[in-house]
Amino acid sequence: MDNNLIANVLEEVKKRINLDGMDKEQISKIVQNIACQMLSNDVKEEKVQEKEIEQNKVEEKKEANAMSAPSPITEFVGTANYGDTVGLVIANVDTLLHEKMGLDKKYRSIGIISDRTGAGPQIMAADEAVKATNTEIVSIELPRDTKGGAGHGALIIFAAEDVSDARRAVEVALKDTDRTFGDVYGFDAGHVELHYTARASLALEKAFGAPLGKAFGIIVGAPAGIGVVMADTALKTANVDLVSYASPSQGTSLTNEVIITITGDSGAVRQSVIAAREVGIALAKSMGQDPVSTTGEPYI
Repeated sequence: MDNNLIANVLEEVKKRINLDGMDKEQISKIVQNIACQMLSNDVKEEKVQEKEIEQNKVEEKKEANAMSAPSPITEFVGTANYGDTVGLVIANVDTLLHEKMGLDKKYRSIGIISDRTGAGPQIMAADEAVKATNTEIVSIELPRDTKGGAGHGALIIFAAEDVSDARRAVEVALKDTDRTFGDVYGFDAGHVELHYTARASLALEKAFGAPLGKAFGIIVGAPAGIGVVMADTALKTANVDLVSYASPSQGTSLTNEVIITITGDSGAVRQSVIAAREVGIALAKSMGQDPVSTTGEPYI
């Protein structure tokens, strides 16, 4: 018999009866009876726990199946794991909408990336999508969002002559969004966000005026004061050029952020972005916050 079980049984015996005046045989029978009861109770409890675990697995499987079920809407392409990001495609845009959106007549199909949180990751992902497909970036808009937080959401429109290109661009962007969220560090008071690419393309040019084909970095801090210090640190760290500066009333949708973009030699840009990340995270921690990577896997 297990030593722990024996000790528990003896303790239970002492609680229930007075052992004075009983011989060893009587005590042994009592111990065996109580041990059997305790074992039986343990078995019942284990079965209940196993049943609960199994039920939870069934519920989780149902939920997963529901989430992964094919959408009956043909325009739906998919979602990313972060930022409430959805990908959509329209094979043949309505004539009136086509005109109002200012699309080139040669483009009849559009791809759409739309999200609630984290414009930077989606724009970086869209930049990779444009590199990989025969598409053009029509527009990038940054609504005031982050679900009531300090930052933006995004609406990104791809245009293509063929719907298969538009769909492929959306698929690439959704997949890469899961990577580019790696250097977004959220916390209760705000966020620290960094992005880097060795070769900027059309999405970054459209959104930030990035020079095509050159290394490019995005540095974001919220609340805005953190962003100012991050920007100053980045520009002092290495020999880089400042492309753009945005603050709550200048270049943002009145968000509580400061955003700068930089370009230059690939190594210098990356070094500046990393230095800004370190000071931004340190400042957040000094505020008593706990900034953590959204994905747990920083990519810079």
